Amino acid sequence: MNLLGCSFVGFQRGAVQGAASFAHDPRTAQTLGPGYSPATSAELELACTLAARAAPIWADLSGAKRAEFLERIACNLAASEAEFVTYTVLETGLPEARVKAELARTCGQLRLFAELVMEGSWVDARIDHADPARTPPKPELRSQREALGPVAVFCASNFPLAFSVAGGDTAAAFAAGCPVVVKAHSQHPITAEIAAHAIAAAVAACALPEGSFSMLYGPGEQIGTALVQHPVISAVGFTGSQRAGRALMDAAATRAQPIPVFAEMGSLNPVFIFPGALATQAETIAVALHQSITSGNGQFCTCPGILIASQSSGLERFKEKLGQLLAQTAPAPMLSLAGAGRFRASLAHVADQAGVTMLVKGESHNAMSAPSLLHVGTDQLCENPQIREEIFGPAAVLSVAEDFNAMLALASALEGQLTATIWAQAEDLAQVRELLPLLRKKVGRVLFNGVPTGVEVGAAQVHGGPFPASSDARFTAVGTASIFRFSRPVCYQNCPPELLPESLQDTNPRGLWRTVDGRRVNPNP
Repeated sequence: MNLLGCSFVGFQRGAVQGAASFAHDPRTAQTLGPGYSPATSAELELACTLAARAAPIWADLSGAKRAEFLERIACNLAASEAEFVTYTVLETGLPEARVKAELARTCGQLRLFAELVMEGSWVDARIDHADPARTPPKPELRSQREALGPVAVFCASNFPLAFSVAGGDTAAAFAAGCPVVVKAHSQHPITAEIAAHAIAAAVAACALPEGSFSMLYGPGEQIGTALVQHPVISAVGFTGSQRAGRALMDAAATRAQPIPVFAEMGSLNPVFIFPGALATQAETIAVALHQSITSGNGQFCTCPGILIASQSSGLERFKEKLGQLLAQTAPAPMLSLAGAGRFRASLAHVADQAGVTMLVKGESHNAMSAPSLLHVGTDQLCENPQIREEIFGPAAVLSVAEDFNAMLALASALEGQLTATIWAQAEDLAQVRELLPLLRKKVGRVLFNGVPTGVEVGAAQVHGGPFPASSDARFTAVGTASIFRFSRPVCYQNCPPELLPESLQDTNPRGLWRTVDGRRVNPNP
């Protein structure tokens, strides 16, 4: 096995390809050390070259083999729980319970993809039989989804496990049959290394080709751009800021052969609170939103950033309860000093806009931040896009809609979002019915009487939305449907039966659901 970027400084590492034994182990040290050494251009080239060599083998791997690999990664990650608890807490400031929960989610989604590829119908096999008697003759057409090729995955800062080295993008790419080159996040390099070892061990145990998985350390502006522009990379999975996501999109677009960048870039996640809900649930809604705003200290892409409440009975009780809860919430650590600084800068920028007042001003120092609540009129919120910029952290902007038309105007002014939430009762549904078509055009997920934080991993989940929430609203970054990002349809016309993939053979040896002559066919009627 190879080491990429193996010049050690203190506890530093470079990129990791395959399984490796290291001269130094930072997990035996008392401190995290100064950081990990960035991969060189030669090491990046090696990772991509090996991935390109592995790609044809991966494209033809059986569903059973892919499932075995994904299951083994999950088992290896679970076996490393104690290490994750120790080092992820140190690197991110996240509590032990959050790390354990995120690890369980990471293992769960790997196993969910294993079930998906084992069953196999995700390939969407379609068969249109020939009709030589037709004028003109109808050809035999058979199609299925197949792997794109090597995928570059960029780790998120706020989810060091679930959206990181072995997270959803990596799991979906492996499930689709793609080798993966990961760009580790600089804020949690040891966490990344532990996860990389889990994957590398699974590669070895399953006797998969060298280049099935590689990991690179280094700054996004250099390593990330070079990785996206490398000609063998076929697609990119990214979770992070709009600035960084847009930079990767631009880099991919300038290639001789442009590739898709599936970027999830954050959201305001507006919450619309109707009169009926305020009248009967003011305090309940305030408690739920407080928990959502402060969950993970506001460092979730689904944190509710804009609260649009109706001018109605219960409004003052809602404002008083929410303000009280936020004011009583103690400062908590952000993921990094840099992140805490960006939070304070974003909060100050929005607070400085005309018409914005601070209802609750949380105390912040160093990496610690407490929640804040701002207020602005509906007109200013509609007219000033700077007020609608995401504040990544424990903060929300409250705007009171004097009537339903003001609520509609706010919904129309919003850019693309990951989610929108509606709190309503039966008496509000006529207005909700009018608002819903607007929101469906703006968001990927509409919630009712709940909070946007907490993204269930499943077959029906949609974690995406129109730009700038994500780069392509046709896809999701969470759930089994995310596999479609890293695959494409391939059609075989008049292909000799012996050359057809199993999924398209008449005998249907895998027992898949298929579309035959325009009808969905049950393999076990």
